[in-house]
Amino acid sequence: MTTEPTQQLTLDHVRKAAAAIEGAVVRTPTMHSITLSEITGAEIWLKFENQQFTAAYKERGALNALLQLTEEQRARGVIAASAGNHSQGLSYHGRRLGVPVTIVMPKPTPIVKVMQTESVGGNVVLHGETYDDAYAHALTLEQELGLTFVHPFDDPVVAAGQGTVALEMFEDAPDLDCIVTPIGGGGLLSGMSTVARALKPDMEVVGVQAALYPSMYSRVKGRELPCGGDSLAEGISVKAPGEFTSQIIAERVDDIVLVEERWLEQAVSLLLQIEKTVVEGAGAAGLAAVLANPERFAGKKIGLVLCGGNIDTRLLANVLLRDLARSGRLARLRITLKDRPGALYKVMGIFDAHHVNIIEIYHQRVFTHLPAKGLITDIECEARDRDQLDSLISALTAGGYSVSQVELN
Repeated sequence: MTTEPTQQLTLDHVRKAAAAIEGAVVRTPTMHSITLSEITGAEIWLKFENQQFTAAYKERGALNALLQLTEEQRARGVIAASAGNHSQGLSYHGRRLGVPVTIVMPKPTPIVKVMQTESVGGNVVLHGETYDDAYAHALTLEQELGLTFVHPFDDPVVAAGQGTVALEMFEDAPDLDCIVTPIGGGGLLSGMSTVARALKPDMEVVGVQAALYPSMYSRVKGRELPCGGDSLAEGISVKAPGEFTSQIIAERVDDIVLVEERWLEQAVSLLLQIEKTVVEGAGAAGLAAVLANPERFAGKKIGLVLCGGNIDTRLLANVLLRDLARSGRLARLRITLKDRPGALYKVMGIFDAHHVNIIEIYHQRVFTHLPAKGLITDIECEARDRDQLDSLISALTAGGYSVSQVELN
């Protein structure tokens, strides 16, 4: 007789996982953010899972799975398919426990992720062009080498480990009435919703997915939305959600919301500026959902998990600069000039009069639709705020210049 999914993941399972992993993972803080609360109109509490050794909550479920192995399984080792945080969490705790860990990654995986996984003890095998290729190969190796496969999310033991995040959060912030949690494959939200339903039956439980990857949203709501693209939240960019986790989420989660990329970018930027903490796109998805839906979450006491902090530094820099551009502190103004001596000098005088700093100037005479005596100048500049930038643009327009701002999506 097959056990129902809801019976495979209960509060008791999560509590046993908490006892098993205690002392081997960081008991991360849950802290109230006064400034983010003022910005969102909700009471925001943050669980800093980006402070784990591998900078992600995935350690919890991976370790719980490793601790369930028999001595024979430990000796043979485990295998997983992952190019993300699961690979590092499993490798780190596998090395600590003396369990050999093999991670299959698709060949295009960035070398930095390969190196990070190897640095914490994982044996990386590169195979195929996609995650699906790597996953299939991992299952083949599981059979050929007698290894134990540890799924990154679609496993009640792994989900129970992830649910320990909620036990700690509710202990530190007992008055929460809502949690907003990222969904990739669904392991984290399955575990957390299980704890919420047992300890706080009236709590609103909301999942969040990147709009480019609405896989769990489509599964639970019976939709067929397209899935794909380059999302900042690569940690939750999952095309096929878990079978087990889908059933848990359908039963225990109130709603799933989708967030566009611009909100993910803003959330990453705000967390760095305000909380001085580095969070990857997936880790910022909960805050992104609250920012994008202020009326829905207004006045609620909300728990958010900053579930990971592994973001490429160059990507982070780009996100921060794009956020400055959206806020009006950075801008690129496209100005049409007459090609004559002193034309650019006069424009620069207007910038100076408005105390707007010029960063770069791009002069274009050839590749333009203007007549031969016309030219386009793009000026990248830095302003104090949107009002100062708007004042500059008004002055340029009043001076007879044609001005347009190069906008971001």
